[in-house]
Order: sequence, then structure tokens, then C-alpha cells
Amino acid sequence: MTDTTLSTVRRILGLDALTCLLAGAVMSLGAGMLAEPTGLHPTLLLVAGCSLFPVAALFAWMAKTSLLNAPLVLLAVVGNIAWVAASIAVVMLTEPTAFGTAFVLAQALVVAGLAWLEFKTRPGVRATATA
Repeated sequence: MTDTTLSTVRRILGLDALTCLLAGAVMSLGAGMLAEPTGLHPTLLLVAGCSLFPVAALFAWMAKTSLLNAPLVLLAVVGNIAWVAASIAVVMLTEPTAFGTAFVLAQALVVAGLAWLEFKTRPGVRATATA
């Protein structure tokens, strides 16, 4: 594993931590204000938002620890995939407004992109040359 690869995955994990923190703050602190325009129950928004704070802390720690390895990064990938699946379930099982659907699916798309980047750059993955 190269220092460049490790540096890249650390930056992605740091970005992931930041997006978790920001989304958590918006959803938890703004649950009451977001409920009507999104069509989502304020308790769902509050719980989802609060659940992101420990994830943000974990990802921030991962971005800084010397213990970073492929299984740990895969934990982040699996967690992000679970968030995307839960987001799709929310859209399918509730009755969000058009704005609510866009709100949920937009953040799910960002999370899916982060999961893909983390998976692609995880420690132990060797870059292959293309001819």
C-alpha cells in the first residue's frame, strides 16, 4: 500500500465524516422545519440525523488513525451501502413530497459515491495499468 493510496482514502473518509456531521446537523436540528416540506415524520428525521453523529466520529477517527486497514474501510463501505438501502426504503415505504424524495435520494447518491470511492481506494487494492 502506498502513502498516496492511504492519503487518498483518508481524505475520502474525512469528507465522509464531514458530510455525516453536516447532514446529521441539518436533519436533527431542522427536523421540525423539514417535516412539512419533505413529507417525512420529524421523528424519522431526528433519529436519522442523530444516528449520523457517531458515524461522523468513527469516520473522522478512521481518517486519522494509524490502524487504518482494508477491513476497517470496508466497514465504512458496508455502512454507507446500508444507508443508501435505508434511504431507498424510506422513499418506498413513506409518502414523501417531491422535495422529500429529492432530499432523500440526493443524499443517498452522495453516500453511494463516497462508498464507491472508499471501496476503490481501500488499503490493499493495487492499481492496474491499462494499455
